[in-house]
Amino acid sequence: MISQRNGKKYMSDINVTPLVDVMLVLLIIFMVTAPMMTQGVKVNLPKTTSKNIKTSEEPLILTITRNKEIFLESHKLPMDGLDIKIAKIFESRRDKEVLLRADKDVPYGFVIQVMAKVKKAGIDKLGMVTEPLE
Repeated sequence: MISQRNGKKYMSDINVTPLVDVMLVLLIIFMVTAPMMTQGVKVNLPKTTSKNIKTSEEPLILTITRNKEIFLESHKLPMDGLDIKIAKIFESRRDKEVLLRADKDVPYGFVIQVMAKVKKAGIDKLGMVTEPLE
C-alpha cells in the first residue's frame, strides 16, 4: 500500500531478513544439540568389527546396565512385564525391530533371558548394539 501524504511514500512490505536470520540460528542450534540428546542410558558396550544396521523406522532401544537393570529407551522396567510391555508398544507397528544395548560386564545368561522375553513379545528383528574397534 503506497499512500501520498505530505510527499512521503509508505510501503507495507514485510522485512523477512530478521526472520531468516532467526530461523538460521535456530537451525544451527538444533543441529548442534540433536546428537547430544540421543544417548539414553550409559553402558559400557563391547567393541567389535561389525557393519551398521540399516533400519526403516526408528527402532526401540532396550538397554541392560551392569547392575542388570533393564531400560526401555530411558524408562526402567522390571524383567517380569518386559514381554507384555514390548508387545503393547508394537501392536500398531508394522516393522517389529528392537536394538539391544547390553553392558559388556553383564552375564551372558541374563542377556539371553532378556532376548527370550523380547522374542516372546513377537519381535521379528533383534539387533545387538556394539562399539567399533578403534
